[in-house]
Amino acid sequence: MKEQQSAAGILGTAIEKIRDLVDVKTIVGEPVFSADGITIIPVSKVSYGFASGGSDFPSKSNAELFGGGGGAGITITPVAFVVINNGSVTIKSVPSGDNTAERLVSLVPEMVDTVNGLINKNKEVKAAEAAAVETVL
Repeated sequence: MKEQQSAAGILGTAIEKIRDLVDVKTIVGEPVFSADGITIIPVSKVSYGFASGGSDFPSKSNAELFGGGGGAGITITPVAFVVINNGSVTIKSVPSGDNTAERLVSLVPEMVDTVNGLINKNKEVKAAEAAAVETVL
């Protein structure tokens, strides 16, 4: 208990709690699998900061008095998406700007176009394969 009643103890506790919250899955997200075999993996940037302070107060008794506080903050910013399709890997960057939501919305049309292009290409390949099989028969 004495350890937590110091500036170092407060900072240590804050760091411990942040460590519990942030793991590798926060930076490289869970893969999203589509029915067409496309895998999309989100990649984010994590920033965090800490502050703590405290002071021992004089006392007329022999009791030690300590007052202090601490805090921490985390920012998670999406930076890219890794797209895996048929062994081909591409990285789609999230455009930089001040507004994260705006960046994500601006990325959606490009992602939709990419996925549609991959689906259409896959359909064309299957149609060509079917035509080749019919020719052989």
